[in-house]
Amino acid sequence: MKANKILLGGLAGGVASFLLGWLVYGVLLMDFWESNFNNCASRPMEEMVWWALIISNFASGFLLAFIFSWSNTKGWLDGARIAGIVALFMIISYDLSFYSMSTMFNSLNVVIIDIVVGTVFTAIIGAVIGLVMGMGKKEA
Repeated sequence: MKANKILLGGLAGGVASFLLGWLVYGVLLMDFWESNFNNCASRPMEEMVWWALIISNFASGFLLAFIFSWSNTKGWLDGARIAGIVALFMIISYDLSFYSMSTMFNSLNVVIIDIVVGTVFTAIIGAVIGLVMGMGKKEA
């Protein structure tokens, strides 16, 4: 059933997004982000609103799962490709908007790095969702 695939794909994407986000943004790149972003509006780690972060991760997982369902995306490679394309344009849109109207980014180079990291990050999440949605019985 298509709804089950969307449900499983969205859940897998949400979990993968949360765990990969912790690894990439919370561990590997934390020092880079802290030194290259204007953090005046950022919450300290101990004040983060975890329920909102978790819902955000699941929302992005379900968004991609719905896009994959509508586009008949099958398998991890198609998932990575479609998610990467969606992410590339969304992140360019958001980051350049923030860069143009705020002091969030310390330089255009940081914007470019964020676009690349976010695109690869989302492509990996898309691969997970595509893999999960491609498992099991094939639909007619």
